[in-house]
Amino acid sequence: MLQILLWIVAITAFTILGSMYARKFERPDALIGIYVAFALFSNIVAAKIAQFNLGFGNFFAPAAVIVFSVTFLITDIVNEKFGRKETQRMIFIAFLSQVAITFFTWLVLSLEPAPFWQNQSAFEVIFGQVPRIIAASWVASLISENLDAYIFDWFKRLTKGKHLWARNILSSLPAMALDSVLFVTIAFYGIQPIGPLILGVLVIKWLVGIVNIPFMYLNRWIMYRK
Repeated sequence: MLQILLWIVAITAFTILGSMYARKFERPDALIGIYVAFALFSNIVAAKIAQFNLGFGNFFAPAAVIVFSVTFLITDIVNEKFGRKETQRMIFIAFLSQVAITFFTWLVLSLEPAPFWQNQSAFEVIFGQVPRIIAASWVASLISENLDAYIFDWFKRLTKGKHLWARNILSSLPAMALDSVLFVTIAFYGIQPIGPLILGVLVIKWLVGIVNIPFMYLNRWIMYRK
């Protein structure tokens, strides 16, 4: 459990660099870069199903769940500073990047391996699932991340910029739940047990969402401090 929390904190700490960049240059470029990197890396390593001992139970989920969960924090950070339209632009950039990765993954897999290279079968096992996982990510992230952006923006206007923790939670948790159901079903239906995976992904994402609350305040302080 402690190891997982340290992992979450370490990954989330990268958002601080993006916020420092945003404060200095008044641009979300670094946050967008981190968001795209996390999204692409998650699609590549999601083929591995890992066991997570959270102290109160063992859960099963794609190994990338902790990394991808932080993208919801980045969505809220960009939304807080630059607004919903900039957030949706970031989501679209990530979508285009995933399209490119899908094509080049297929291209690399289709190349004839050298006769002395003996790892083609292992390569296909790992990367052969990437196109399906990315397709699942397209559907899940486009719907859930945009839902998160809309709810966050709506709640911010409703509360006139107050209660940051509330809009962070109320936007991220339902979006994470929707993302978990859509992604796991599309990516693993027929090849992995869907029920335990949805439960594991959902519990871990919500745990990450709770851990991220102080980081949301820290990132906002960094972006707005004089």
